[in-house]
Amino acid sequence: MSTQQLNDSTKTKTTSDPPSGLVDSVDNGFENEYVFPRHYLPDTMKDDSKTPLVLVACGSFSPITYLHLRMFEMAQDHFKERNEYELLAGYYSPVSDAYMKEGLAKAKHRVKMCTLAVNSTSDWLMVDSWEPRQGSYQRTAVVLDHFDHELNIAGGGIRTKSGEQRKIKIMLLAGGDLIASFGHPGVWAPKDLHHIVGHYGCVIIERTGTDVYGFLLSHDILYQHRMNVTVIKQLIHNDISSTKVRLFIKRDMSIKYLSPNPVIDYIHQYGLYKAKPDSY
Repeated sequence: MSTQQLNDSTKTKTTSDPPSGLVDSVDNGFENEYVFPRHYLPDTMKDDSKTPLVLVACGSFSPITYLHLRMFEMAQDHFKERNEYELLAGYYSPVSDAYMKEGLAKAKHRVKMCTLAVNSTSDWLMVDSWEPRQGSYQRTAVVLDHFDHELNIAGGGIRTKSGEQRKIKIMLLAGGDLIASFGHPGVWAPKDLHHIVGHYGCVIIERTGTDVYGFLLSHDILYQHRMNVTVIKQLIHNDISSTKVRLFIKRDMSIKYLSPNPVIDYIHQYGLYKAKPDSY
C-alpha cells in the first residue's frame, strides 16, 4: 500500500455527509447509488459487559478466495473464546481501480465477486463499495475513518441491552504479509500507522512463512501499540492466494474449491483473468 493524497474528486450522495477528507467520486461503472450496508448489523448488543467490535478487511480481492473468508471465521473463533469483545459484523473493502496493481480486475467486478462470496457463504459478512467507487486510491487510514463515520457518527453506534448507545470499535483484519509491508521503506506513512494501529487496532492472521511476533518486536510503531494488535495463528494452514488463482485461470487450470462456486461462475461468465493473445 502506498501513501497518496486524499481523494478530491466530485462528491456524490451518501447516507450522510462524511467528515472532512472523506470525499466520494463518480460511480466508476457501478449501477446503483452508494449505500452503506447494514443488513447484518444487529440492533442491540447481546452482552453489555463487552466492547462492540467490527472487523474491516482491505485489499484487492482479485479474486476473493476461501482464505479471505476463513480469515473472518478464524477471528470470530478467537473472540468467542475471550470476554473482551462482542464481534458484530465484518466488512470487505476492495481497493479502487486507481490502485493500478497488476492483475486487478475492475472494481465493479471485484465488488460483485465479494458480494457473491459472502451471500453464498455467510450470515454476518458484508461488502462495502465506498472505497472501490473512489476516483483515486484511498489510504487504509482514510478507509477506516469512513467506517468510523458510517458506524458511529451516521449510525450512532449500537444500542446496549440497557438502552444506551455505545461506540463500535473498528479494527483492521489483515494477513501477516500485509503487516510485514509496514516495514517496507516509503510504503506506509508513520502517521498512518499510528492512526491505524494506535487509534483503531489490528487483527493479524499469521500466514505460512511470516514471523509476526518477530516483526512486532522489531518495528518501533507496532511495538509501541502492541497491546492494540491481536495475532491469530492458523490451526490449519491455508496458502490460497489470489495471485495463484489468477495464474491457474491464465493457464486454463481448474480453480474449483479455491473460491466459492458463484465467484468461479462469475469469473468464467466475464472472462476475467484470461491470458491476452499478445501475452504469449
